[in-house]
Amino acid sequence: MPGGASYAAAGVDIEAGDRAVELMKEWVRKTRRPEVLGGLGGFAGLFDASALKRYERPLLASATDGVGTKVDVARQMGVYDTIGHDLVAMVMDDIVVCGAEPLFMTDYICVGKVHPERVAAIVKGIAEGCVLAGCALVGGETAEHPGLLGEDDFDVAGAGTGVVEADRLLGPDRIRTGDAVIAMAASGLHSNGYSLVRHVLLNQAGLALDARIDDLGRTLGEELLEPTKIYSLDCLALTRTAEVHAFSHVTGGGLAANLARVIPDALHAVVDRSTWTPAPIFDLVGRTGRVEGLELEKTLNMGVGMIAIVPEESADVALETLADRGVDAWVAGEITDRGDHTTGAELVGAYSR
Repeated sequence: MPGGASYAAAGVDIEAGDRAVELMKEWVRKTRRPEVLGGLGGFAGLFDASALKRYERPLLASATDGVGTKVDVARQMGVYDTIGHDLVAMVMDDIVVCGAEPLFMTDYICVGKVHPERVAAIVKGIAEGCVLAGCALVGGETAEHPGLLGEDDFDVAGAGTGVVEADRLLGPDRIRTGDAVIAMAASGLHSNGYSLVRHVLLNQAGLALDARIDDLGRTLGEELLEPTKIYSLDCLALTRTAEVHAFSHVTGGGLAANLARVIPDALHAVVDRSTWTPAPIFDLVGRTGRVEGLELEKTLNMGVGMIAIVPEESADVALETLADRGVDAWVAGEITDRGDHTTGAELVGAYSR
């Protein structure tokens, strides 16, 4: 019937989706690993599992995550090619915590309206992140949700898989009293706590994203969109040069809560705040919103994005390895007996100024 309902009339543009796929293909190709079969366009991404035959007992590690409300900062700024770095970091740096090598990843991009160049820019960022993590981007999905999302609204999520030899699995069972807690510097806020950050800086204080903030040395928007540091290959390099007992990825919940997740019941991690100075953005959020220090630490990473726990005698080698890879790292604390402590980790002292 002429003038009848159609998918296009309902707001879904299939041709725009096809155009987006064509634009993203070159970026996906850059992530290719030799184990990947086929290309984009299939119903599933294929990875040759025979590559795992070199393992005695391969354990597959998987994780899934998103970027949270940081995507709204990207939307407001019209910058779409960095948010993918955040997505890869949130997924693959969870996987490497157990000592697993990242293998492949898939993504899910949901938009109110498909703007092909915009979607391709998002995938470009994901692909660049995959290269930094050493994994392949084997596929994904772009979904158009008119009526549920505004025309410029979008969200991203991803899932990844890695592999680790069973007898090289890292975690609480390896940690011992006297181990050193090594902190690796964050690149900024990373991808957690943006609901608080946006509420304080944009809603309450009314700061503009294009406003230059002297303390930050750049605009607020540039600071908030700083991509999350991807530590995957740095952590794997560390396991090859030094004995590592555990890693902890500092994400939602802050440093102490995430570190506690890898501390066994009988032990306790003590982290000394005086060993580092948080970047100015953390002070800006706390001061502007009058956010209590403990609330900040429960929400933001406070300048530490990844923790490595190593034997005390391996600390120097670990720091040298990370320095050679351009990672700012330092001994921030130690592992002690649990004693009367009710939690697995705590921050002590005052931040260096």
